[in-house]
Amino acid sequence: MDKKRLLTWVADIAVFIAGGAIYAVAVILFLSGNEISPGGLTGISTMLNYLYGLPVGTVVFILNIPILVVGFIKFGGIFIVKTAVSTVVISITLDIAEELLPELKIDPVLAAVFGGLLLGMAISLFMLRGATTGGVDIIAKLINRRFPHLTVGRMILLFDACIVAFSAFAYKNIESALYSVIALYTSSRMIDIMLYGADKGKIVYIVTENSAPISKEIMSIVKRGLTVIKVTGAYTGRQLDMLMCTVRRNEVSAVCKAARENDCGAFIVIAEAGEILGQGFKPNG
Repeated sequence: MDKKRLLTWVADIAVFIAGGAIYAVAVILFLSGNEISPGGLTGISTMLNYLYGLPVGTVVFILNIPILVVGFIKFGGIFIVKTAVSTVVISITLDIAEELLPELKIDPVLAAVFGGLLLGMAISLFMLRGATTGGVDIIAKLINRRFPHLTVGRMILLFDACIVAFSAFAYKNIESALYSVIALYTSSRMIDIMLYGADKGKIVYIVTENSAPISKEIMSIVKRGLTVIKVTGAYTGRQLDMLMCTVRRNEVSAVCKAARENDCGAFIVIAEAGEILGQGFKPNG
């Protein structure tokens, strides 16, 4: 193993340990202690811990073993290896946290929100290093390979929904399932923020006959360039210009106003931009 690869693995392990510690605090201190399911195999483990006193981390590890084996056979590669390492780290930190952390009974909404934030932060750290927390993610990928029309995202959502629904029976409290939904939503939002940035931005498309003054005014507002695309109206057959401009959320209103003031008949479409790289936004690379 060369020095660069060794350093990469050392960095991966360090991040996995940090992610595992945050994950354990989220699950043991905020979620499990307040009868809130974090979803996935960890959610199953916390319910088994509540019902039968089984150690959360050990159960997570045991449940993941057959999934990781099948995943390695089907996918192989560094992804499964890193996921296996992250799973071991999570299992160990969960069991350590269960022994060391006190029982924290707080308002369930606060527990769901802060537990979800920490959970999303931890999952993001694993994903940023090319791994996942295993379990449901791998199951979803396996099913997607067999049934491509079932997307990974939908399968994960379906599994989590089933686990959250079951938590109402395990904890004998429907409110636990509702708080679990809050935790999962908060976690997903935190993952989006950490992976793609808090300001995703918008793409504004403006179809107009008066592109020159609109372009000039928009550039003075956003301090960036835009793209002019020649288009033809299929219904009218007229030659028009379509302006494409990437903007921040707080700039959308001003850009649309500039377009309407210079062409009251302008056709405007505003779309969500998942991630924007380049001048004025996140740097490339």
